[in-house]
Amino acid sequence: MTDKLSADVVVVGSGICGSLVARRLAEAGASVIILEAGPRITREQITAAYRASPFKSDFMAPYPQSPWAPQPSYTPKDNNYLIQAGPVPYTAEYLRVVGGTTWHWAAQAWRLLPNDLRIKSLYGVGRDWPISYDDLEPFYYEAEILMGVSGPLDNGSPRSKPFPMPPVTPSFLEQRVREKIAPKYNLITNTTARNSVFYDGRPQCCGNNNCMPICPIDAQYTGGIAAESAEKSGAKIYPNSVVYKLEHDEKGNIVAANYYDPDKRSYRVTGKIFILAANAIEIPKLLFLSASEKYPNGLANSSGALGRTLMDHPSSSVVFEAPEELWAGRGPVSPSSIQGMRDGAFRSEHSAFRLDLSNSSRVAGVTKDLISKGFTGQKLQDEIRRRSAHEISMKNVLEQLPDPNNRVTLADEKDALGIPKPKLHYSYDDYIHRGMDATKDIYLDIASMMGATKVQVSPDRVYHNNQHITGTLAMGSDPATSVTDPHGRSYDHPNLYFVSTGVMPTVATVNSTLTAVALSLRTVQAIRAGA
Repeated sequence: MTDKLSADVVVVGSGICGSLVARRLAEAGASVIILEAGPRITREQITAAYRASPFKSDFMAPYPQSPWAPQPSYTPKDNNYLIQAGPVPYTAEYLRVVGGTTWHWAAQAWRLLPNDLRIKSLYGVGRDWPISYDDLEPFYYEAEILMGVSGPLDNGSPRSKPFPMPPVTPSFLEQRVREKIAPKYNLITNTTARNSVFYDGRPQCCGNNNCMPICPIDAQYTGGIAAESAEKSGAKIYPNSVVYKLEHDEKGNIVAANYYDPDKRSYRVTGKIFILAANAIEIPKLLFLSASEKYPNGLANSSGALGRTLMDHPSSSVVFEAPEELWAGRGPVSPSSIQGMRDGAFRSEHSAFRLDLSNSSRVAGVTKDLISKGFTGQKLQDEIRRRSAHEISMKNVLEQLPDPNNRVTLADEKDALGIPKPKLHYSYDDYIHRGMDATKDIYLDIASMMGATKVQVSPDRVYHNNQHITGTLAMGSDPATSVTDPHGRSYDHPNLYFVSTGVMPTVATVNSTLTAVALSLRTVQAIRAGA
């Protein structure tokens, strides 16, 4: 491998945002290099690994762990890549491979609501975005075309053009729950980057029910598909290239990215424009690592906001048994949701949230539980069948406000290449707790409407995150309080851009991928215009 690489544009990270940005810039005639810390993988490889894995509920398990590019793993034990500073752990999961974490996502591709971008003005909480929904709308549509998004029109987000595809056919479970809880609660089919018909050379969903950790037929869009499209457009991907430092000149322009190969040989890549496209943990880590005499607190950090306002979507859940057999497990794992609590005056008092109906097969979890309780033989088989047919699970997806004390810093501990690990500071506030309390009331109401028995709500004040790693690079109109401008460009370095969920000032109540891609495509427009 040469140590004299150069391109018009150097992208760090080959996930869905970085790859689609690279594709668009390569299509416009720019030479583009993508540096990816992890290895290449294939759908066939991961599908085989998933089938062989004893840890079917661990979506990280089928993916390779690379000593030179470690990624968080908690099964069978914590690999301690993410150093937890508390007061509560933030057990984030993400992939460091070509294509990034959307290899194992649920493909939910929601738009924000217009009010989500104005919660400070409307409700006195959080912060406002420096752009409006109308600014983002055409880029949402462009992202939906690229990714192949299907969904219903009644999901609350205005749109200028119809979806590329109709919604995925609802499962029997989804249809029956919708009938039982209407009209009080409106259960709609989710908006997803999943083919409901043949689209873009890929087949329609056939209901394998393991969208996470891998769609075995590519009916679901992934960062792997995005990376392939970037290469077809002329971008060059360099896997196993761990960027550990950015260099700048006396004016603050970024002039080079330095990376290690797996044997810790160092290489230097020069370019005119640099784009950081990793996640909201790995980007701050790199910028802190790149501190210099001119920028002692890290690059892109004159505001002191770098790494701060780390956010996700905390979740609680409910499990209950319906009186009829519904057999979760036929169709996509996350097919439908209730949207009515995503916005309202209550946001001044507690978190907004969405409720998701799970369609994941109950068989594996039920079997594990019954064996742990001593069930054997025919009694075990009968009870597996009964519970798997009747059990229903729901969870909330709850908005977390930006808190500067929730942040990413560098740890003293180092990885195999000698690079400091990320250190995470994380907590939940009363705004979240009150939102969880409001959710619990709705859980119990829905369970009652379903005629449920054996209702189990998750313990109070014990939440799970959804791997929607957001914030830490917040964009804004004021360089004193923001890392990037409204186009994702660093206030401190004129040729440094960010395409990541990290630039989102708030997290709202929906999965962040589609919004991140739309923002990334808007950044492409700014780069091409010389903004």
